[in-house]
Order: sequence, then C-alpha cells, then structure tokens
Amino acid sequence: MFSNMDLKPLKSPDYLILFCTALLILFGLVMLSSASANLGKLRFDDNYFFLKHQLLYGLLPGLIGFAFTYRIFYGFYEKIALPLLIVFIILLLLLFTPLGIESGGAGRWLDLNIFSFQPSEFLKIGFILYLAAWLVGSRERGDNWWRGFAPFISILFVIGAILLKQSSTSTFALLLGTACIMYFVSGAKHSFLMSIVATSLAGLLLISYLTPYRWARIMTYFRPGNNPETSDYHINQALIAIGSGGATGVGFGQSTTKIKYLPEPIGDSIFAIVGEELGFLGTTMVITVIFILIFKIFMISRKIPHKFGQLTLVGFGSLLSLQVFMNIAAISGLIPLTGVSLPFISYGGTGLVAYMTIIGIIANISKYAR
Repeated sequence: MFSNMDLKPLKSPDYLILFCTALLILFGLVMLSSASANLGKLRFDDNYFFLKHQLLYGLLPGLIGFAFTYRIFYGFYEKIALPLLIVFIILLLLLFTPLGIESGGAGRWLDLNIFSFQPSEFLKIGFILYLAAWLVGSRERGDNWWRGFAPFISILFVIGAILLKQSSTSTFALLLGTACIMYFVSGAKHSFLMSIVATSLAGLLLISYLTPYRWARIMTYFRPGNNPETSDYHINQALIAIGSGGATGVGFGQSTTKIKYLPEPIGDSIFAIVGEELGFLGTTMVITVIFILIFKIFMISRKIPHKFGQLTLVGFGSLLSLQVFMNIAAISGLIPLTGVSLPFISYGGTGLVAYMTIIGIIANISKYAR
C-alpha cells in the first residue's frame, strides 16, 4: 500500500501520451466519417449517422471516463481491484439473461434500454487492475505453486470460460497474453509461464476445432484460396483494399471496397480502408503514432516507484500492443481473422470509452514518475 507522501504527484502528466491519444481519436473520427458514409446513407439515410453515434456514445462518455480516472490517485485502485473485477464479471454473466443481446452470432452486448454496451471491454480494465494488485500482494506469487500459479490459472479459467461461452475468443486471447506478460514482469518462474502458454494454446486449439466457425478461420489462414466466396472472402477483400492503396492511397473518401465489398468497414476492417484511401504513407503514420504511445507507456512504467503502478502500466501497454497487433496482423493476412477492433480508430462506443478511461489512469500514474 501507499504512504501519505505518495499522494503528492511529482509533476504534470505526460503530455506526449495525451497528444498521441488525441491524435488517434481525431484520426479515427475522420476515417469513420469516410468509411461509414455510404453505410449510414443506406441504412439510416444519413451519411454521418455512425459518426454522430460515435461522438455521442463514444467520445462524450469517454471524456467523462478520462476526466474521472485522471483525477483519482491510482493507488486507490489497488484497494478496490477485487470488488471492481467482481462487478465486471457479474456484468458479463448478465449477458446470459434477457438483458443480453446477440449481434453477428455473438452475445456480447448488454441492453439497458437507454443504451447498450460490451461488458468485456470494461473487464479488460478490471482484470488488469486486479492482476496488478494481486501480483503486488505477495512476493511468492511468481515462484510458489499454490500461492502463485494455481490462483493465477484459476482466475484465467473462470474468465476464459465466460468469454468463450460468449464467443469472445479474441478478448480472452488478449487478456491471456496481457496476463502472461504481467506475470513474467512480476518475476514469475519461466516454467510457470511455459506451462500457461502451452496449456492455453492447446485449449484454444481444441475449442476452435470443436467450434466450426472458429476452425474455419484457422483453415482459411492455412489454406487460402480454397473458398473465395465464403470463408476467404473477408480477408481477400481486405487485402485488395490495402493493395489498391499503393504508396499514397486512392484519396480520402474514395474507397470503393467499403461500399459493398469489404465486411465491417467501420469496425474490424477500418485499417484496410486507411490503407486504401491513404496508402502506405497513411498506415505508416498511424502505426508510428501508436508505437510512440505504447513505447512511452512502457518507458514511464520503469520510472514509477510503486510496483502496482509499474504493473498497471505494463498491463495497459501490453493490452494496447496486443490488440493493435492482432487487428492489423489479421486484416493484413499475417494471422487468422480475429474480430478485434483497432483501438481509438474502429467504430464502437464501448471500446473508445474503455480506452479513454485507461488513458486517464495512465495519465494519473505518469504524474508520479521519477
């Protein structure tokens, strides 16, 4: 825990993190206005329907989430980490009640009549805060089987079972990867980590084999071109969009694949639209800004005197890194399609609110860097 002296910030927040975040959000809104124009006109007779929705249900509550978490001393989360995680797990379980709604074959949305949201996005925050607090709680977490490894596996199993039941395989993969990185940084035995990775990969492979749509994605990756009109269609259209952009792109708003060819042009596939309209130059600039943001988060983690703050930054930095990699790699054909959105840029109010809330916590922690 923290002493009273720890309550005094040493400096202002890291402005580079805030600048990169603002730049990515602004870029995301601009690209969304382009990628969603035809879809909004077709479905709602409003070219800017999705942009307005993102502003109202994403940016506005996101700013509130950022302002709220930025003002709270980050050490407070160590005290409430467990009840916070329990609340988010309960919200996940509510998806199995009439409050849960299904979209795209997955039951990931909770409908509260006034608005709907994805509890799994906020679970990411709660899980990382809990894991950081738990790893700080005892020096035996990383090298004791019963006090370290067994509880770590147990919480992963519980959360994984719920997420996989909701067809949120990619979210579980993100949390699993983030947890392993945090566990490693905290000083865990390499044998523990290898056991976790091997068991998880075997389990995910078995689950994928027993679930036709998951297995089809894997087979599409290893056997491209076998089903150009079905399982191969999405990745083929994404690659066509990226390839047609060339060095400088076809021009902002001039994408043709977004009109009727590319699935999810405003969500998981928005990076392909960036590649088509802004070309290699545009995608490189986006990746560069994201890299600077992630690099800065990890660099600050080394300057925080408290282990909870260090692990929290490592967790959030790892989550952002893995999610960006999974989205861009999947839409570029480097890994099987995952259904993971591109942080700050893809359409989705819940995702934007969650990541802006995360940036608020990061900004607060950055004030205590030495």
